[in-house]
Amino acid sequence: MVDPERLRRILQRVSEDIGRLRRYERVDPEDILGDETRIGDLLRRFQTALEGCIDAAQHVCASEGWGPPDSNAHAMLVLGQHAVVPRDLAEALADHARFRNVLVHLYAEVDVARAVARLSRLGELERYVAAVAELI
Repeated sequence: MVDPERLRRILQRVSEDIGRLRRYERVDPEDILGDETRIGDLLRRFQTALEGCIDAAQHVCASEGWGPPDSNAHAMLVLGQHAVVPRDLAEALADHARFRNVLVHLYAEVDVARAVARLSRLGELERYVAAVAELI
């Protein structure tokens, strides 16, 4: 069984990060790309939001006895397999988890323009938070 308070705290932090990322939607992408401070903040906010999503998924998988998943992306897919989130959303979140790996481990140089474009996908993170919150 999930720890409701732990899950609530994780999802609250994710929601706060999403709110901060939403502010960048109103900024001209060129203004973001030309400002190292904004770039750093944007990338860090994505990282922490996605790490929170991953933490929540790993917690649910462990609490429900569905793990351990093979990877962070797989944790998202497991939530889809168990109908915590719709499968299409699980696939999208698996992609976000892989993006988080790029941000953290620099497997490839981060394409900041692609990160800015990812702002259009914040709704996926919000849908995820809402779906996982149903377990509380």
